[in-house]
Amino acid sequence: MLSLRLEGPLTVGSPVHPTVAGAESNVAVGLTRLGHRVRWAGRVGADEPGRMVLRTLRGEGVDVAHATTDHDAPTGAMLRERRVADLNRVHYWRAGSAASRLRPEHVKPALDAGARVLHLTGITCALGTGPLATVRAAAEHAAEHGWIVTLDVNHRTRLWSPERATAALRPLLPWVDVVIASDDELPLVAGEDDTDEAERAARLLRAGVREVVVKRGAQGADLHLPGRRPLRVPAHPVPVTDTVGAGDAFSAGYLSALLDGLAPEERLPRATRTAAFAVATAGDWEGLPHRDELPFLDSAPGAALR
Repeated sequence: MLSLRLEGPLTVGSPVHPTVAGAESNVAVGLTRLGHRVRWAGRVGADEPGRMVLRTLRGEGVDVAHATTDHDAPTGAMLRERRVADLNRVHYWRAGSAASRLRPEHVKPALDAGARVLHLTGITCALGTGPLATVRAAAEHAAEHGWIVTLDVNHRTRLWSPERATAALRPLLPWVDVVIASDDELPLVAGEDDTDEAERAARLLRAGVREVVVKRGAQGADLHLPGRRPLRVPAHPVPVTDTVGAGDAFSAGYLSALLDGLAPEERLPRATRTAAFAVATAGDWEGLPHRDELPFLDSAPGAALR
């Protein structure tokens, strides 16, 4: 979707930086920069924002050959204003957008082209009955063909309520291999009773999910696997510039490690490292690292790489 980023509150005369954003497209860019082949199967309007979305993704190396265009609905948009220090407020215009009119037949060619991993987020599910049906059809197709299916809960309270999110996302779990959620999102898919986080993760694993990844922001992340103690990795300490998009960067790093066949102990470090690049730079995806840049965080603060 179109993203309008303001460096301060929305007032007359505030400078605006137009760019492109979206959870799935952020992950797609993160993965291509890390050297993976990625296909994005979204839907945009027949307008300049839609052309900007496709042009930007194509320029980052993302395959958009199976993206579709809606001639009767506009490309979605968001506006992000910085209100206090590093606190950002986000406004969405998604209702009636091209993405909200996504249907299973729109993504069938992309699915027929094959893949190793299908990455889904709760944001698409929140856009309406058509997008939710599309996510379900894609997850079922991927599971039937032996792909790894990953689901980032990615709950947005401005798009839907926790109750609606729970009702939509839990039925997807039979097809999901990897659940990614922040610690406050986990109850949406694993139950909101008084059980602790470990039991919630265990509940998902007993239901057939193979990996449960819990994002903790500045406190790092946990990985829950069947029959093993949880793995915990701290976050990389970096100066925080912009936290929006950090979760998508984390997902890109984790999926990259998964695609590379790294052991569980090595996946979270790549995910937290990729997320650190995101929070240390402005923008949802602009600061995401290329593979050869991952070691940069091992340098001393203030170092110049010559």
